[in-house]
Amino acid sequence: MSPASLCLISPSSPVTARFPPKPPILPPLSPKHQQQQDQQPLHFSQLRIDVSRRETALLSIIALFPSLFFPASATAFSIGISGPKDWLREQKKKASKFLLAPIDASRNSLRAAYLSLTTTNNNSDFAVKDLEEIQTLIRSAVRDCVPQERNSFVTFQASTGVEVCTFRLVVKNASSLLDDKDPVKLEAEADLSELIRSFTSLNGMANQADIQLPSSRQKVADALMNTISSLDKFEQGIKDCLEI
Repeated sequence: MSPASLCLISPSSPVTARFPPKPPILPPLSPKHQQQQDQQPLHFSQLRIDVSRRETALLSIIALFPSLFFPASATAFSIGISGPKDWLREQKKKASKFLLAPIDASRNSLRAAYLSLTTTNNNSDFAVKDLEEIQTLIRSAVRDCVPQERNSFVTFQASTGVEVCTFRLVVKNASSLLDDKDPVKLEAEADLSELIRSFTSLNGMANQADIQLPSSRQKVADALMNTISSLDKFEQGIKDCLEI
């Protein structure tokens, strides 16, 4: 360790006061750096605005879909605004033509079968291919709602619990926003049962009747008209569920 050094000041030497050094004078900021420094508070302000927007969006979602964030007991409080149920109802109305399309297609098939039966008066004009065409039209109109007319694949699907009846799916879709005890829904389900009975009767009659006989053709034609009437009533029930 080096020995401590002493600094002797003679009385005759002038005394100089020692003050802290002055801070260095920095050059002024360039316009570019000055602009970046001025913009820093804007970044924090913009961040607060973005957070506020996200919070507002989240509150809007909670207001529209309270069941996603609160238990069922909390959703009993109504704040007087239209909820997702009303929105879904409007969407169903807009898509009603797609929901009613299978009904319209079945009606066209039944009418084509009816015309094939009633436009020919001569017994000899009916051939096996004509009978097969009528049966194909009826089978197409049934839309897998008669178990006897389902192919093996559809039958397998039905055995696994999959709903294969097109008209039953139409009812479930159209009435999904209604209560189980709603009279409109119950009426649509009753119309569906009546329609399936009409299809079953028509299908059995077309497969067993002697199509060469005018009386047999007339019975099938009458059954076709009854089925078309049941289909029209069923369609109206679906429209009632959709409120159109």
